[in-house]
Amino acid sequence: MALTFYWYPNCGTCKKAKKWLEDHEVSYNAVHIVENTPSKETILELIDKSDLPARKFFNTSGKKYREENIKEKIANASDEEMAAILASDGMLIKRPIATDGQKVTVGFKEEVYQETWQS
Repeated sequence: MALTFYWYPNCGTCKKAKKWLEDHEVSYNAVHIVENTPSKETILELIDKSDLPARKFFNTSGKKYREENIKEKIANASDEEMAAILASDGMLIKRPIATDGQKVTVGFKEEVYQETWQS
């Protein structure tokens, strides 16, 4: 089954992850994370399957994250509230996100991709 690969084409980390997938012949469907921002429901599903806390899905180095003081907004937020904030703007989401419907990776670390997506 092909991965769903949420990415932003101008993101260097996304480009590295995409190259890794191509070099290792992993098939994927690329989804532009800003033009097609995942819904709150999709984000909650990704959080659930990733075994990561919801705050790990935030692009903490992003301009928008800092400008809108998201750190304060999510300090005591529930997963539902955090997913709603993430779904409001794709630039707030840490990228890339890859999923096969069962497993989810957030960001790109070669060893994690190797472990997770190398069949």
